[in-house]
Amino acid sequence: METIKWINDVNREDIAVAGGKGANLGEMLKNDFPVPPAFIVTADAFWNFLEETKIKDSVFNILRNINVDDSDDLEKKSGEIKKIITSANMTWTIEVDVLDAYRKLDDAFVAVRSSATAEDLPEASFAGQQDTYLNVKGEQELLSSVKKCWASLYTPRAIFYREKQGFKHEDVKLAVVVQKMVNADISGVMFTSDPITGKPKILIETGYGLGETIVGGKITPDTYIVDQDTLEIEDKNIATQKIKEVKGEDGKTTEVEVEQWKQDKQKMPDTDIVKLAEIGKRIEKHYNEPMDVEWCMENNEIYIVQARPVTTIKKEGIKMEKEEKETMKERKILVKGLPASPGTATGKVVIIKDSSELGKIKEGNILVTQMTTPDMVPGMKKAKAIVTD
Repeated sequence: METIKWINDVNREDIAVAGGKGANLGEMLKNDFPVPPAFIVTADAFWNFLEETKIKDSVFNILRNINVDDSDDLEKKSGEIKKIITSANMTWTIEVDVLDAYRKLDDAFVAVRSSATAEDLPEASFAGQQDTYLNVKGEQELLSSVKKCWASLYTPRAIFYREKQGFKHEDVKLAVVVQKMVNADISGVMFTSDPITGKPKILIETGYGLGETIVGGKITPDTYIVDQDTLEIEDKNIATQKIKEVKGEDGKTTEVEVEQWKQDKQKMPDTDIVKLAEIGKRIEKHYNEPMDVEWCMENNEIYIVQARPVTTIKKEGIKMEKEEKETMKERKILVKGLPASPGTATGKVVIIKDSSELGKIKEGNILVTQMTTPDMVPGMKKAKAIVTD
């Protein structure tokens, strides 16, 4: 069993070993994209941990007896599984190999990211269902974070999604990417083509500080649209940002206030927008399909920390867009917003504050909330449409 793989030793064919995230990072590094140094705790190491600690049977016995349509039962049994995994002692072989690799990163601050072996498949989107831990430092904190990543394979949202998509739990394993931390000044996500229609328009979202504030929906980012062919900036929407996440004085991820004078400013200079878009264009050309990219900048250097295929593009997207425009002409528009996916829907509106109120959502409702989180997936599956602030 190989416990550790360095990302320069894997490529996109190695999802079974490195998971989707790890395999794509290796692929990009091999092709000269700017990726921070990282190693992977392999999916085989995870399976070996379950077997050597003799907790595998307990975990799968609980999984076989979960009613995923009962939110309370799902939450309770997910918690039981996660406690079993995080409470088990790390096996000696894995501990030695992980810490040896960590020392080769100079015991630096690292990001510990889950990388599922079914992640980034075109027929399903497992992305965002498992956990990430930022600004991890020290041997024991690293080992603990690896176990917490493993345990996150069994969050309520992940269990629910696999059941509904018809994936067997035993067929999905988890690798863990341990990546040297970038102390980001700004960060964000980039779709190398329009994620709804597939048109050659690069969509970039940008915020101050670490990218989790954008991925987790904590802030409204700047949005820039760049023509993929000419690399001309076609549109910019500048958002006010009052908070950001940074590495605090104690090394932990901390939420702080954005300096007053910066709150309403454009986050990224036009020259860097074009530079990032050019990288995105090259990534799409390399993969020969639209990609969803997470990136960050430190000291004016751009780094790519994740890339995966876009799974939201619908073949009927452009046609549907035209049909909806005709329908909209016949109706009075009360509220406008940015679309996240194509389609129209009607239904009873249900407003919820957070995932603790998921029980309010019934089949066919229109879900309205401040922001969605991965924990809301069970409720989101019942909704005909979702509106967020």
